[in-house]
Amino acid sequence: MVGVAYDCLANPLGAVRSTFEKAIASGSDPASFDGRDWGAVDLFRNFLYDDGGLSQVPILNSASIRWVQPNTLVRFRGMIQDMLGNEFYVGAYKDGSVWRTNKFTDVPQFPVDSTPDMRLWERRMLYCTPVPGQNSWAESSNAVMYASMESGTQQKEKRPRVDAEATDNMDYDVSDNGIEGSPSTKKLKENGHSTQQSITEGTSSGMIMAPDVNSGSLPCLIKIYDCLESDLKLNEVFEFVGVFTFDSEFKEDKDESDDFTNGFSEDVLVHLPPNKVPRLHCFIHRKLAVHDFLPCSPTNEPKPNLVKEIREALLRHLTAVLGNDGIAANFMLLHLLSMVYSRAGTVAVGKLSLNLTCLSRESAPVFGTQLGLALKNLLPFTQCISLTVDYLNTASLAPRKDYETSRLITGALQLAEGSHVIFDETRLEAGILNSVGVENARLLKTLIELQKVEYDFKFYKLDMPADIQMLVLSEGKSNILPADVVLPFHPSSVASAEVTTEALEAWRWYLATLRSLPHSIDSELQKVIENDLVAARQEDRTLGTQDFSRLLTMGRLMSMSFGETSLSLEHWQMVKELERLRRERLK
Repeated sequence: MVGVAYDCLANPLGAVRSTFEKAIASGSDPASFDGRDWGAVDLFRNFLYDDGGLSQVPILNSASIRWVQPNTLVRFRGMIQDMLGNEFYVGAYKDGSVWRTNKFTDVPQFPVDSTPDMRLWERRMLYCTPVPGQNSWAESSNAVMYASMESGTQQKEKRPRVDAEATDNMDYDVSDNGIEGSPSTKKLKENGHSTQQSITEGTSSGMIMAPDVNSGSLPCLIKIYDCLESDLKLNEVFEFVGVFTFDSEFKEDKDESDDFTNGFSEDVLVHLPPNKVPRLHCFIHRKLAVHDFLPCSPTNEPKPNLVKEIREALLRHLTAVLGNDGIAANFMLLHLLSMVYSRAGTVAVGKLSLNLTCLSRESAPVFGTQLGLALKNLLPFTQCISLTVDYLNTASLAPRKDYETSRLITGALQLAEGSHVIFDETRLEAGILNSVGVENARLLKTLIELQKVEYDFKFYKLDMPADIQMLVLSEGKSNILPADVVLPFHPSSVASAEVTTEALEAWRWYLATLRSLPHSIDSELQKVIENDLVAARQEDRTLGTQDFSRLLTMGRLMSMSFGETSLSLEHWQMVKELERLRRERLK
């Protein structure tokens, strides 16, 4: 039996070239390869999934980039923050009489001459960032160290520094560029830039040349091949597996840019220099859900009694965090399980935002901080925003299109699906909102009511669907953020809530898994619910369709919290009692 002929991990480009040469030798026409794979992607898919190679592939982040070698296989987990459009590149060309490929690379291995035999192919470019608000526990610890990480070798060579000001400006806005603009704007790039030698020399000598990046957040330029546009959407979270390329010697030289941009004045290497933003030429990508960020998950589905035990333990924890307020803890549990699972017109079905009132400037720092820390330990993506008049008047909440650089400038509300945000209104004082403040207040109201964020494209506005859990802390009922559930907060004690690692892992799995359970209501219980809602309306004429919709959502979440996929009479009764207790407090 012949052994594996390719080193997919350390020499992925060698595997690409070998499969290409094999395909050409079998009589395939290079012109037919644009838009389809000749066997390279299948090779990597088998290595990653069938042979268990995925666990060996290092995750590219601000820590690992210090030792990961260029032209090796890596994976990057991040949110699509901007879609930079498409570019043409020299996909196949003749080196004498031999066909070669430049797919999955920035520069060709051999000189490219402009000949009739040159084949131009197309690829998409995405600017991705780590998921906003991602907590440290959700970052995979599955890192692979290569033998080339010898500290002695690293210390022999000093990494050249780049301009300090440019380094300081390395943040989400680093992708200010005009390379492609809209997806319909195509740029031609021959990739003849003569930096391959420096990359090859750095790799062969074992010298690690890491880019100067912001230590807290590493963006990545993802180049996508042979993929439908509908497969990738803005704000979605993906894991990309591909070839990591990086050129530490790159210097922006506009006088020489035309040598490799084929006459175009703006090029990706100028606006997204490789010594600032690493590239990943993607073989395989997959969309990630919240549960994919759990460090470990049960291999088997827990039994109902185990789910009930986890639920009871989590409820006790939330009760302790919330100052022994059991009603608030029950609503918090439902809130943390909520998600938008469908849309009916403008209605986002499944959301359950929560507004805890009766918090003061004195109590909010105590319980707000304690609650914020607890949620950071439970959920993968969390943020806390303190709403003040000054913040509303100055903050950039909605993403906006900058047509001078042809990029999307991110905003505070450009978040991944499943994110949780605490809005603290306890420091909001009387004041005058300027035009920015009024617009920001409107954006927040639209988000909490419709789960949509309005993106500003200057000439028009575009509503982007969102799925963000929103918790509001305020003294009285919030006017800026009208939540689905308004509950006066009545703590009776302040206690520390220490938990074990095993308990946290169980609760994280519980929240990530149960929130996506399917759900139904049988016909008999539907009649019971209808009668109960009619009786409730007769008793209180102020109840409307939104109240009924909220109660049905609470019923769904209540049954899901027990691991059930259909609503039972017992759980419906629990929802009615919880609602009765809430309305008693409101009086």
